[in-house]
Amino acid sequence: MLVPVRCFSCGSVIGDKYEKFRDLVQGGMKEDEALDKLEIKRYCCRRMVLSNFNVMDQLIPYAESVYRLKLQQEED
Repeated sequence: MLVPVRCFSCGSVIGDKYEKFRDLVQGGMKEDEALDKLEIKRYCCRRMVLSNFNVMDQLIPYAESVYRLKLQQEED
């Protein structure tokens, strides 16, 4: 997963908190309560954590199909 290490606006370190945030939310805690528990107070940092999503899971199927297509072209 590609999580930003620092907030783009203020430069505060947030990369180490994303896994904990995800675990808390998956455990049933509300997003705002999880952010408060992790002491992420600034709006810019909260935005960074809330707006992050795993792009890699969406891109992997495309990469695999391109790889297979390339192998087929080399065989021909």
